[in-house]
Amino acid sequence: MASHRTRLARLMGLLGIVTGVLILKVTANIISNYANYYPPNFHTGFLQGRERDFQGAYPVAFYAHIVSGPISLALGLILVSKRARAWSPRWHRILGWISAACVLFLVTPSGLWMARYAASGPIASVALATLSVATATCVAMGVYFGIKRRFAAHRRWMWRCYILLCSSVVLRLMGGLATVFGVTSPWYDPLATWLCWLVPLAGFERLERMNFRKRRRPEPTLSHNNSYLLSSNTHSISS
Repeated sequence: MASHRTRLARLMGLLGIVTGVLILKVTANIISNYANYYPPNFHTGFLQGRERDFQGAYPVAFYAHIVSGPISLALGLILVSKRARAWSPRWHRILGWISAACVLFLVTPSGLWMARYAASGPIASVALATLSVATATCVAMGVYFGIKRRFAAHRRWMWRCYILLCSSVVLRLMGGLATVFGVTSPWYDPLATWLCWLVPLAGFERLERMNFRKRRRPEPTLSHNNSYLLSSNTHSISS
């Protein structure tokens, strides 16, 4: 049993490393595209064909989003690390406040504003708007429980927040898979916009429920026969 747990722990550790590298790679890819955003290039990438939308408050929301998004992903990767938290609880609190402010005042408001202009249509717009509201709710709840020093609840809510932030990573992976397999159906992008955060969040909630059941599972007790044998053996040894 112990060896099984050790293998499982190693597997989860390896999975965490791979996920972290993937998040950093996507974050670096977002940053590498900044050359197409300053000044805006409407002939390639995310801004392709968006000349009509790129006016009024949209440029402000767009630039706020592409700057705060990678910062939040990078900070979140540090904040969810148990080793980093144990190494310096003080820095965990400082970076946590910075991350929470970044998500609450930059990432989610800008994402909510940009959602109405989603290229994949109204279904995707609703998905992105719901994602922004859900992310803001999670970080607000995480901050609340952190202030109340209810750290178990704080960690759960901040994990939810980070999973939702990573939806941008999942969405890019799904877009890459669609390209590889030649998926061109018009329903794919709106569906992917929902699945990129609903599926990971559902997986997290499932794991949380399983862990909760394990914590509430009663300790195994000795049956009458086993307790009798144990008492007999103890008596024999003492004799």
